[in-house]
Amino acid sequence: MNLIVTEQGFSLQHKGRTVIEHSVSTPAIYLGIGEGNFDMYRGNFDITDYVTERLALRQFKVETFSNEGKECHSIGFYFDGKEVIKMIVGETKESRLKAEFEAIDKRFNRFWMRVSATEEERVFGCGEQLTYLNLRGKNFPLWSSEPGVGRNKNTYVTWQADIHDKAGGDYYTTNYPQPTFVSDKKYFCHLETTAYADFDFTNSDFHELQAWDIPQYILFDAEDNYPQLMTNITGVFGRQPEMPDWVHDGVILGIQGGTEITVAKVEAAKKAGIKVAGAWCQDWQGIKMTSFGKRLQWDWQWNKDLYPKLDSRIHELKAQGVRFLGYINPYVLEDFPLYDEAQAKGYLATQEDGSKYVVDFGEFYCGVVDFTSPEACEWYKGVIKSNMIDFGLDGWMGDFGEYLPTDCSLSNGVSAEIEHNKWPYRWAKVQHEAIEEAGKTDDILFFMRAGGTGIQGYCHTLWGGDQSVDWCLDDGLASVIPAALSSGLMGNGIHHSDIGGYTTLHGMKRTKELFQRWAEMAAFTPIMRSHEGNRPGDNHQYDSDAETMNHLAKMTNVFVHLKPYIKDAVALNAQEGVPVQRPLFMHYEADDVAYEIKYQYLFGRDILVAPVYNQGETVKRLYLPNDTWIHAWSGEVFEGGWVDVDAPIGKPAVFYRQESSYRPLLDGIKCL
Repeated sequence: MNLIVTEQGFSLQHKGRTVIEHSVSTPAIYLGIGEGNFDMYRGNFDITDYVTERLALRQFKVETFSNEGKECHSIGFYFDGKEVIKMIVGETKESRLKAEFEAIDKRFNRFWMRVSATEEERVFGCGEQLTYLNLRGKNFPLWSSEPGVGRNKNTYVTWQADIHDKAGGDYYTTNYPQPTFVSDKKYFCHLETTAYADFDFTNSDFHELQAWDIPQYILFDAEDNYPQLMTNITGVFGRQPEMPDWVHDGVILGIQGGTEITVAKVEAAKKAGIKVAGAWCQDWQGIKMTSFGKRLQWDWQWNKDLYPKLDSRIHELKAQGVRFLGYINPYVLEDFPLYDEAQAKGYLATQEDGSKYVVDFGEFYCGVVDFTSPEACEWYKGVIKSNMIDFGLDGWMGDFGEYLPTDCSLSNGVSAEIEHNKWPYRWAKVQHEAIEEAGKTDDILFFMRAGGTGIQGYCHTLWGGDQSVDWCLDDGLASVIPAALSSGLMGNGIHHSDIGGYTTLHGMKRTKELFQRWAEMAAFTPIMRSHEGNRPGDNHQYDSDAETMNHLAKMTNVFVHLKPYIKDAVALNAQEGVPVQRPLFMHYEADDVAYEIKYQYLFGRDILVAPVYNQGETVKRLYLPNDTWIHAWSGEVFEGGWVDVDAPIGKPAVFYRQESSYRPLLDGIKCL
């Protein structure tokens, strides 16, 4: 760390990089006063801010002191001669630069900080971003929400979703925002806040970070290469545990409808040659039909009517090598047993006056389990342990986490506006601890779509959310790729998606081709899992015809064949934080083109995947970084650059490095 102070300003540097450049004429910090409005409709937010003041803090004073033998600096910022905020700058024991903020004038609840940038710099991250990988040139509001249907204001589907449900979304809407970015200068910058934030990357010489509260601190560090940077980042936020071994043994089939249907479908899939690792039955606790489609009964107990004899059949399936997975979320259905119990014990969020508070989830209402209450957390962990783990479930979808309304009251007394972005972290922690306390971390898999700072150490895997069952770039198959890469750069290195997508609305219907192309991509991700979608009858399913089942069988054979390679990549993620799906630039940092490729990825170190995401496309144009690559299906050798390859259904555009130490294994792909 180096602080250079002049009469007119200061420059804060770390590891040879300028982090903050402040002067009287170009101040780095601004404070303000604002009043936000959060209009939530079923997890979709219309957010506005009325700012009454924004003050440039030009005046400053620096004091230097020693803390545990390290030089630190206290920088006071003044307005009209009065100190309004203090920034205490030093290095952590890991040599990261940390600047903590102390609010002197408590009136201010808006904060802007400018981090030094260069015009050609590229930035990535900010949680899970589905439209852009390189975030330069845009601003990104950071608020956990439903991502929306379509996510592009210029499309018909988004327009229809906005008109009918206020649910169209935009390029920045995401289940998982995080106030952290990674630069192609090989540094990361994190703003520690759970308030609404907005990172603006539109300016040539600075990035402006905004928060609707005074943040606790800003953290900055750099490394010589990207794998080292990932180890550093996950050293801050935590690392995902390795997945259970059984996850690598085939696809987790999304099945609904009851015990006999599940058993019959599993047997039929296995007979067709599909490698089946599990059956994921999200309706294990019952269904609720709405105008949106088939929804679930949110009372987390085995539904004996829909799934008779499941208490014994679940163990029979397991003996056959097929695990059974279910579903849960952090809400309880009004007037059902778990809701009544939580309400009686005071474990639900309330109105400000302590009265009942429920949230509209689309034609039914639920209570919010108050995870700021230690007693409520213990109770919900008990529900998970007794109703799910002890019952025999080997995993589940830990859905939602984005719906905490800003006007409810919580037991810890903190504003729900400040708690909102922290709620996915709290939800992940409850699930992880329930599994850990049951001694099942190595055997149970749960997956979430919501995320936030610190989720990395608790969420075992992300899934991309509720993609549309179409070919649109912003909300279809293609969007899953930047989602995996951006969240991976945040330390969430295990990511997957619903094979075929989920949302069927406004004329969308999943086609056979879309399902097959999605399955091809899923074979080159850490997890294969299908979903019937919200309107199963409108969608092509994995077992709609023999050809689709044969295709899925081939893709699961590829997936299982790669098990040693995938397990090693997953282990590296757990040990060093290097994600399983990686942007091309992670290993080809001198290649300018690699930084702009958002619809291809490296699967581990040695496999390059370029999924087909356009309808009817059978010849794929793709970019190969400077290396020697072997086409997985033909064995043809390619050097770096743009190439065109045949990519018929069943043979996606996949390459591997000639010099790979896994060469004997990878050579075997073409025989499958």
